[in-house]
Amino acid sequence: MFHDGHRELQDRFDGRRMADALEKHRRFSEFREQDVNFIENAEFFFIATAHGQSVDCSFRGGAPGFVRVTGPTQLEWADFDGNSMYRSLGNVLKSPRIGLLFIEFSAQPKRLRVNGNCTLVDGPTKEGHKMTVRVDADEIFPNCPRYIPDLNKAAASSFIPDETGASAKPEWKNAEDLRDALPAKDPHRQ
Repeated sequence: MFHDGHRELQDRFDGRRMADALEKHRRFSEFREQDVNFIENAEFFFIATAHGQSVDCSFRGGAPGFVRVTGPTQLEWADFDGNSMYRSLGNVLKSPRIGLLFIEFSAQPKRLRVNGNCTLVDGPTKEGHKMTVRVDADEIFPNCPRYIPDLNKAAASSFIPDETGASAKPEWKNAEDLRDALPAKDPHRQ
């Protein structure tokens, strides 16, 4: 779980014993029931990918259940309509290592890290999305939530696709300098 850079800082700041204890007692090889419940009720998570100099950290959101745990170490979600840059998923094509961070901003905050290897499964999905993103986790660990703020619950984004895959059109897709560059099958091209 730790390379020599991690170890250098752990040793410099007397953290090696704690790091080893956390690895031994808080790193899981399979999703526990509470992890499945947390993930499948999440309305968002953060995804980190890298390939060479291309590093990307992005937000993914949807209605609760948009991420599904499909096996003891596997989860997946449908890739929703985006900005067509494919920074995260393009990195995955070149380097499948991925990090996911699930956070609950509440009076009882939670944080869960999921690291593993990612594959892209071409669609369309049953909702009409282009592909499914699948992660085979090899590191599952809760993380200290002490600095996570308690945010008041607000309305869900109007851009979350409904059960048919339809969603509101983001304003940036109306921009004159970008409108004609939308992919041919973009649902908001008109």
